[in-house]
Amino acid sequence: MSLRTSRRRFLVAASAAASGIGFYSQLPAAESKSPNEKLNLAGIGVANRASANLSGCSGENFVALADIDSNFLEQGTKRFPGAKGYADYRVMLEKEEDNIDAVVVSTADHAHAPATAMALRMKKHAYCEKPLSHTVYESRVVSDLAKENKLATQMGTQIHATDNYRRVVELLNSGIIGDVTRVHVWVGKGWGDGKYSFGQEPPKSLNWDLFLGCAPERPYSTGVHPANWRRFWDYGTGTFGDMACHYVDLVHWALDLKHPEKVSAEGPEVDPVGCPMWCIADYQYPARGEKPPVHLTWYDGVKRPDELSKLKDKSGNPFNWGGGQLFVGDKGMVLSNYGQHFVFKDGELVDFEAPEQTIPGSIGHHNEWLQAIRTGGPTTCNFDYSGALSEAVLLGTVAYRSGDVVEWDAKNLKVTNNNSLAQDLIHKEYRKGWTL
Repeated sequence: MSLRTSRRRFLVAASAAASGIGFYSQLPAAESKSPNEKLNLAGIGVANRASANLSGCSGENFVALADIDSNFLEQGTKRFPGAKGYADYRVMLEKEEDNIDAVVVSTADHAHAPATAMALRMKKHAYCEKPLSHTVYESRVVSDLAKENKLATQMGTQIHATDNYRRVVELLNSGIIGDVTRVHVWVGKGWGDGKYSFGQEPPKSLNWDLFLGCAPERPYSTGVHPANWRRFWDYGTGTFGDMACHYVDLVHWALDLKHPEKVSAEGPEVDPVGCPMWCIADYQYPARGEKPPVHLTWYDGVKRPDELSKLKDKSGNPFNWGGGQLFVGDKGMVLSNYGQHFVFKDGELVDFEAPEQTIPGSIGHHNEWLQAIRTGGPTTCNFDYSGALSEAVLLGTVAYRSGDVVEWDAKNLKVTNNNSLAQDLIHKEYRKGWTL
């Protein structure tokens, strides 16, 4: 055994012991090639949400960055002067394969899965923004690759690392509102009404062909890059893709949900180009052991659950929250959002004694992933958990776009009722030159 390998094993063991996180034998610790035991990272996407993810990992050594916008890329390489810059992440991964331990993916949604899958096949640990993919099938492929290659993974559901979500999980598990069979989740955003506007040349800084990636080939359109790509089906999935993984995450975690059996949705007339300004989607989840079936409804844009208007604080004021979750049990209700939670009995707000804290605090969303690479330990939003969450979220868009109920066989990724359009929407055809 080399001195370097021996030292690495000592550091892995010491790190795990100090953190209180046990080993997961299926996740091998990475062999860092950089000084001071820093991990060598590559970033795919540099600006906006990507900038925050790079900040979360900035204690490590970024050796390569890729971005389809040269202005953004220049900002990134100035921030991390040791990193080589690339326009095409495929070129970066091929050239830097021997130099990197892990990859941070923070692109538009349609590029999540192709970029992440390429990194996983190279046996690189991966962090990917939410949702994990653009289609249901892509999520399954990515989560299977992570499991097959025994890699440390994390999806960008940053709120999962906060204390409030942990306290809500403990509260619901304490049985304070009994068996939960109904949940309402809402977000007051409306990422929709995307319209293409052709006839102009792309900015000199933007490589439009690389932005398109696996999406259908079309001329440059204003109003897509940056950020507004969420409004277009070719690149995003509207408010579902932006926010549902954050808010439905708590429901999946607290109630031990995974794959719905049936999904339906309603909204404005389906547009082939732009996502809707509002949508309501119903999910039916099966029983899990002794836990009963759950009916979850998602609302976005201007839509809210009727039950919310009936709840008042102790001063008689309504809870006019822009987003949240309402858990309905046979003994009461729990109302929550990112930072607060309340208990209601018989429709009235009540004081309650918080249960014992059993879920330890997070060391930080990005730090969980970085430590897991070093130690083989767990992450809370690994691709096994977050892949199923992304699949469920994206099934809502499939139901809306198909205009019919989706009866779902999760094991086989099959729509079992007579809804051929829904089955077609489980995946998509990639543009020539791009693969999953």
